[in-house]
Amino acid sequence: MDSGVLIESFADFARSKNIDRPTMIKILEDVFRTMIRKKYGTDENFDVIINAESGDLEMWRTREIVDDNSEDIWDYDKIPLAEARKIQADFEVGEEVAEEVKLEDFGRRVVQTARQTLIQKVKDLEKEILYDKYKNQVGDLINAEVYQLLKNEVILLDNEGNEISLPKGEQIPKDRYRKGETTKAVVHRVEMINGTPKIVLSRTSPVFLERLFENEIPEIYDGLISIRRIVREPGERAKVAVESYDDRIDPVGACVGMKGSRIHSIVRELGNENIDVINYTDNFELLISRALSPAKISSMQVDRDAKRVSVFLKPDQVSLAIGKGGQNIKLAGRLVGMEIDVFRDVEGQEDDEDVDLSEFSDEIDTWMIDELRRVGLDTAKSVLARTKDELVRMTDLEEDTIEEILAILRQEFE
Repeated sequence: MDSGVLIESFADFARSKNIDRPTMIKILEDVFRTMIRKKYGTDENFDVIINAESGDLEMWRTREIVDDNSEDIWDYDKIPLAEARKIQADFEVGEEVAEEVKLEDFGRRVVQTARQTLIQKVKDLEKEILYDKYKNQVGDLINAEVYQLLKNEVILLDNEGNEISLPKGEQIPKDRYRKGETTKAVVHRVEMINGTPKIVLSRTSPVFLERLFENEIPEIYDGLISIRRIVREPGERAKVAVESYDDRIDPVGACVGMKGSRIHSIVRELGNENIDVINYTDNFELLISRALSPAKISSMQVDRDAKRVSVFLKPDQVSLAIGKGGQNIKLAGRLVGMEIDVFRDVEGQEDDEDVDLSEFSDEIDTWMIDELRRVGLDTAKSVLARTKDELVRMTDLEEDTIEEILAILRQEFE
């Protein structure tokens, strides 16, 4: 095999693997220099010139001419005068000899080995490129084609034909896959196993839901609305806390859309996963109240040291707070980072003399009543059961406003 055929066949293979020209030249040079070192012991006095486009290869060995009796004749970069004059009769001591080394000088077996080495180096480089590419895409949303259905994973192909894995544990339980279909997922992690990259995707990760929100809601993509936290029971229920950086934008309304138009495609992608979008707030009690939606809380006690919250609800609200299989309360607890304990508010149930806050609409502004209702305080006695400081923490109402409301409610019972 001459150098032209070897280089051309390698260049075609490298181009098919999207290896750029400088990298291809470097791989070729490394392999030829390895051949030189094996034959001559060193490659320090050799020049390797490669033209990958034309397939031309030149290897030149440069040595200094010394006297035949010199002690230096055995040095790798020296050549005796007598030997030099076999190359060119008029050479003299001190001159340099540049001698071309042909590929055939290495023998057919060495050349065949070089060809296999070249191909293996490209394959190794291809694996490194694939690993680096996906290492930088962890957390990104991608589309991939279903290629093979296995017992514990689904093998997919990306747009370059690379195999990537969607393990069973990263699939939504309701997902059903068919060969040739396209599915969405996020790059979850990238591992190098025995020199081979393994790209693992996920559809159960909270990051997957976050990327779907970014795709479907322009305000999130543009940074006007921020996703503060996501918790999920994949395929069943999710809670997403969002916050707006523009007072004119309702973050929950923007995410849900008119009649649920925006969130509908996300729900469909997740196998009809029920998504609660919550308006994030730094007011911890109010955040807990919103996290337990649709249940309405009568009151709560927060133990920050123990990271536990005791919430008290009317009997008809308890099942709503807990949710199907305990999903609602479990997700709410994860959202706020605390364990939530639910108690029936029996005392409030037995008090027949309580008065609904709507009865005070002529003395208390409607927006104030709405704010109290948002934290689960629907009646006069449920408000009076809380201290002024608790109400300041729970609501977005000013201290003076709360004092005025408490005075009006106390007057009713006096």
